[in-house]
Amino acid sequence: MTYSHRSRDAMLLAFELHGNQRRKCSGAPYITHLMAVAALVGEYGGDEDQFVAALLHDAVEDQGGKPVLERIRTQFGNPVADLVWACSDAWKEPKPRWEDRKAAHIARIPDSPKAARLILAADKLHNLRSMLRTYTPDEDQAFWQQFRGRRDGTLWYYHAMGEALRDGWEHPILQEVEDALQLFEGRLA
Repeated sequence: MTYSHRSRDAMLLAFELHGNQRRKCSGAPYITHLMAVAALVGEYGGDEDQFVAALLHDAVEDQGGKPVLERIRTQFGNPVADLVWACSDAWKEPKPRWEDRKAAHIARIPDSPKAARLILAADKLHNLRSMLRTYTPDEDQAFWQQFRGRRDGTLWYYHAMGEALRDGWEHPILQEVEDALQLFEGRLA
């Protein structure tokens, strides 16, 4: 498979929307996360709609809500917009409480397009790998202060999302997500 101008255009839009953002744990440019998730989607056989949606998966919840979703729909079509929406936990401002947002998003997974699960799994895998890379036991408290769910909520979220993704869907990336979560929890012990 080769990607078209749509992938390039999605990358340009991702840079426009996320160009000034930084990652929580590492402070790396946020665009590196979007590129990593898209790369995982591509490596695991995702089609171009999934690849484009992976580049834009955080745009709605982090960079403008429903108007951004409509921009994505206009520029990339309904399938991409539907995938991005399936990857978004909220679009309203102010955002609902973290716990409510995450629980509602997890509850929507069974009704989401199956193609979205690969993007969500790639996102969780990259997040877990980033957490593994940056966590040090001597800075445990400072590390968890970066996350709205703190330690317990964040771990709950990754377990619950993993279960939701596995419900009615089998894919090799799920084992990698599970392995990364177990490795991370092993470092916490």
